[in-house]
Amino acid sequence: MLSLSPSVTANTLSLKPNNLNDLFLISSPSFTNRRHSIKPISAIINPYSFRNQQPLPPPPQQQVYQPFRPPPEPLPSQYGNLDIAGRIDILANRLGLWYQYAPLISSLIREGFSPPTIEETTGISGVEQNRLIVAAQVRDSLVESNADPELLAAFETGGAELLYEIRLLSTSQRVAAALFLVENRCDGKAAQELARAMKDFPSRRGDKGWESFDYTLPGDCLSFMYYRQGREHRNPSEQRSLALEQALRVAGTERARNVVLEELERSGEEKEEEEDGEGVTRVPVVRLRIGEVAEARSVVVLPVCAADEREVLEAPFECRSEGEFGVVVSEKGWGRWVVLPGWDPLVGLGKGGVVVSFADARVLPWKANRWYKEEAILVVADRSKIEVGADDGFYLVNGGDGKGLKVERGFTLKEKDFTQSLGTVLLVVRPPKEEDDDQLSDEDWE
Repeated sequence: MLSLSPSVTANTLSLKPNNLNDLFLISSPSFTNRRHSIKPISAIINPYSFRNQQPLPPPPQQQVYQPFRPPPEPLPSQYGNLDIAGRIDILANRLGLWYQYAPLISSLIREGFSPPTIEETTGISGVEQNRLIVAAQVRDSLVESNADPELLAAFETGGAELLYEIRLLSTSQRVAAALFLVENRCDGKAAQELARAMKDFPSRRGDKGWESFDYTLPGDCLSFMYYRQGREHRNPSEQRSLALEQALRVAGTERARNVVLEELERSGEEKEEEEDGEGVTRVPVVRLRIGEVAEARSVVVLPVCAADEREVLEAPFECRSEGEFGVVVSEKGWGRWVVLPGWDPLVGLGKGGVVVSFADARVLPWKANRWYKEEAILVVADRSKIEVGADDGFYLVNGGDGKGLKVERGFTLKEKDFTQSLGTVLLVVRPPKEEDDDQLSDEDWE
């Protein structure tokens, strides 16, 4: 073996140690007498040191967007074995009745197709896709309710638009509504009005004439809606007469027809009085319905004041909409505003409109009722018409008795030598009211 003894010559460096510790000794011609010792390093893994350490929490699960998947619907037997291409072909060419191929849309969505993709491949818009799916579900509910086959057959052609509008009604209401739509040959707009009237009827409990209309009959629900709308218009007016005539035409019970006829006769009498120079000015008292602003085709934005003369005078006099989006612009800043439906008394209101908030209705000049003390009201006034003119007109004035503002009749103000007011009263609004009675129970809904 090669011997590496610790000796140094001029040309050779010997690295063989006599023992293992000599591996860490360095010898050189200039450091023959110097020894550098490096202490050994030991590393021991102690398993007990890990016992008190808490395990690392698992990484958070990533929230991956999942598109909407409609609930599975059984495909009609003739479409059960179709592949994706076959389903697209059926939809693109409208092969079959609308309620038969409507489930194919849901099946494509479950396969991962998005509504825009389906529109590109079949030509059915996203809105129409939703209408077909929902209308097919409504039709299925009619089938499950054992509806007359002749009634179902009436919706085979172009029935999706009609059935879609009654989607928010209960199952029992849908059958009655569908029969009314067929018997009266209603279009989509009429179907929408019918569904809205039936849905809204229970919340109108307490309104004038409500008890004379039958909630179970779609015609009476629709008649009451027209009857209420007619009473909101100025009397006499063409809009009022047309609405009451519609109410009379669709009323389903004799009792409802009698109430509408009484209102029509009253309109005729007041029209004769107006022609004789004895016109009567009346102020509509309207209860705002929950969701009515959202459903209104036009709205009016007005500043709101407390029952204080100074606030009424300082409120913005002009508020208008500008641009393509109808952005509301006021001549100056104001803290409180209200949005009201575009009822007939408010449609022609230009500059000077203001709403005064009262804690109760005892400020009104007519006979007090129980609700006068229980509900707050909003009084809409026109500040551009401050002259006290008609004896039977209603005007917003400061009573001067330390109780703030109130509403007075014209002849009362003339007796007190008032010639001007803060504004002519156009409308009194009662607040929305949530009624528990006659509301649909949970089991009535699908």
